[in-house]
Amino acid sequence: MAEERPTARRRQRVLAVEDDPAVSESFKTLLELLGNEVCAVMSGPAALDAARTFRPDIAFIDIDLPGVDGYEVAARLRAEHGPRIRLYALTGFARAADKERALSAGFDAHIVKPVDLEALKELLAGNQPEPESGTQPNP
Repeated sequence: MAEERPTARRRQRVLAVEDDPAVSESFKTLLELLGNEVCAVMSGPAALDAARTFRPDIAFIDIDLPGVDGYEVAARLRAEHGPRIRLYALTGFARAADKERALSAGFDAHIVKPVDLEALKELLAGNQPEPESGTQPNP
């Protein structure tokens, strides 16, 4: 009987939006090591521009950004791109009200920093991790 091989995951285009240079660079490197094509930007306006040209499958967006905050970025991306792009709030804001606001802005899930590696892999695979893993999925 032939051995089953795992299906190779399609290389995804990931937009990483983080205003802290060290966090941005390390998160970009991690996403690349996980086999993704990554565009990293450091502001809300740059994220909106990058989404139009880079056409990401997924966007991880920090909430506390200069210029245009992550909530507004998510709302604009959702309005421009609809459900085609998966949007994940990646933030230190962990209160229930923060989660509700993120989901209302159009995010698919709210992920509290630092993100768990296994939860990140699940998100990249298109799976919504259980809420105990630091995420809150959008119903």
